Amino acid sequence: MEDQADKELQERLKAALWFSIGKIVDEESIRRNRNATPQFIGALADLVWNQIENVAIDLESFSRHANRTTVTTDDVLLLARRNQDLHAIIKDIVDKEKARKLKSKAKGKARA
Repeated sequence: MEDQADKELQERLKAALWFSIGKIVDEESIRRNRNATPQFIGALADLVWNQIENVAIDLESFSRHANRTTVTTDDVLLLARRNQDLHAIIKDIVDKEKARKLKSKAKGKARA
């Protein structure tokens, strides 16, 4: 029964992905005065789904290799290591978030 529930959830997620990609493609098609077929949208959705699956497997492998059960930002940065621009963007976001949290902690201690 759990397999059936997992399959149903996977199909709902795929449908939501297909819908979202379709909206993005439609918006870009209108903006660029181009057309996209439903077959193109379906193929793009399949490609994105497969990429998401591969990323998830890699992230799980990185965390398991580090003897952790939780995926961390370090795993995401490791995944992005071969794309310097993407790595820089993610690193910047991570650094800003860490700085924000430190600032928030410092304010909390100052109030106490």
